[in-house]
Amino acid sequence: MRETPQNESPDSSDTPDFEAMTRDIAEVPAVEVIVTVAVNLMSAAAVKLGLTEEGDKHKDLDEARKLVHALAGLLDAGATEVSSFHAAPLRDGLKSLQLAFREASLIPDEPGQGPGEKYTGPVYG
Repeated sequence: MRETPQNESPDSSDTPDFEAMTRDIAEVPAVEVIVTVAVNLMSAAAVKLGLTEEGDKHKDLDEARKLVHALAGLLDAGATEVSSFHAAPLRDGLKSLQLAFREASLIPDEPGQGPGEKYTGPVYG
C-alpha cells in the first residue's frame, strides 16, 4: 500500500470503513461474539497442536499452550453469560484440546498444571 501525501485524501478502498464495521458489530449479540472468539481460539489451538491435515507443519506447543489457556479463561469468565446450549460444546472442545496437548507433550504437565487447568481443574483422559 502506498503512502498518501498530506494534500491527497486516501482512496476509500485503502482504508477500512470503521463506521460500517462499528454498525455491524453493534448488531451482533454478545453471546455470538463470545462464541465466535472461542471457536477462533479453538481452531488456532488445533493448528498449533498439529491436529489439522497438515499435521506437524504448524505444530508449536508453546503457542498452543497460550491459546488453550486463553480459551479456558474466556469460557470460565463467560460461563454465566452464555447458555448451556453454547457452553457445553465449547467446554467439550476445550477438554479435547487439553487432552491433545497432554498427549503431544514430551514431558507432560502435572495434573492441574496443564494449559487452562487453572480454570477447569485437572483434565484426565
